[in-house]
Amino acid sequence: MPRSVNVVAARARRKRLMKQTRGYFLSRSNVWTVAKNAHEKALVYAYRDRRTKKRNFRGLWIQRINAGVRMHGLSYSQFMGLIHKNGIELNRKVLADLAMNHPQAFTEVVNKIKK
Repeated sequence: MPRSVNVVAARARRKRLMKQTRGYFLSRSNVWTVAKNAHEKALVYAYRDRRTKKRNFRGLWIQRINAGVRMHGLSYSQFMGLIHKNGIELNRKVLADLAMNHPQAFTEVVNKIKK
């Protein structure tokens, strides 16, 4: 009895992966084995960088808060210490947004802390 293989499913699987690797450089987009490896590596990078993105944004928020606070004569660490001591429940994301886009509101937060 001849060997039976499901060529339809195999072709569909390859076609789906080749569609996902469109736009990759050189043989990474059109050679099956190279494209398969490139796609697997891309998924690893995507998984890793979803976590790295959170770290990068936290650093960005800290820089923005620091820049906004320096104009009021405080450092970032002093500001965060005072904010916790006064019981203000604003996270770094919100504080960075206030410092960048609403400087008057940020100034009021700083003045409330300084008192």
